Amino acid sequence: MPITATAALPEAISAAAITAFIIFCRIGGCLMVMPGFSSPRVPFQARMFLAIAATLAVAPLLMPSIDQITSGLSPPALAQLIIAETITGAILGLMGRFFFLALQFMATAAATAIGFGGIPGSLAEDTEPAMAPATLFTLTATLLFFLTDQHLEVIGALIETYEVVPPGEGLNTNIALRRLADTLAASFHVSLQVCAPFFVYSLVINFLVGVANKLTPQIPVYFISMPFVLVGGLLLMHASIDEALRLFMSAFISWLAKG
Repeated sequence: MPITATAALPEAISAAAITAFIIFCRIGGCLMVMPGFSSPRVPFQARMFLAIAATLAVAPLLMPSIDQITSGLSPPALAQLIIAETITGAILGLMGRFFFLALQFMATAAATAIGFGGIPGSLAEDTEPAMAPATLFTLTATLLFFLTDQHLEVIGALIETYEVVPPGEGLNTNIALRRLADTLAASFHVSLQVCAPFFVYSLVINFLVGVANKLTPQIPVYFISMPFVLVGGLLLMHASIDEALRLFMSAFISWLAKG
């Protein structure tokens, strides 16, 4: 009897390790592209240990149900399950990243509209330099992502996905693509709302500069007005950035709560 129990122990450990790795695939796939976690400023080892820690934290909740799915699977079926779980987690992380990419895109356009087009950018979260206003918006939004504990909500949302998309059932590509498209549309909608004051300001100020240039063609009004346009854009940013980021985070939190 002790010999049987001893022989069954390695099999139980192996099954538990496989189940934990299946959980790690979905969590790691999500954190691999989720904003904040996926920043190149975070060392790879830190991201890896964070994914392992999150896996070990939620494993007791998920292992009983996943054990029933992984038991008796052949190696090809197990490899297919690993790939499907990684893609499922990556899709959730990508939907969250859409919000921050859309904000960065629209903030870059707004920075160009208020006169920052010729000013060199700086590195913040990505490897490509971005204009200072875009860096300010995205970096502050990433900071608020952690200050409002949305990184914990991401883990909770990952746990809930096991009820919506259980392992082994396969990923419905039509539903996944529809969710990605809806999230992309929602992210650009809220990002346009955030940056709309800068576009309106740019239209009004450039119209006034054009009228002044027509009235006094002897004076290069456009070049003279550039510092004033830039200062006006900075004042507008100072007045609106609080409400703009509050609107953005409210939309992101609402999306994350709805799943």
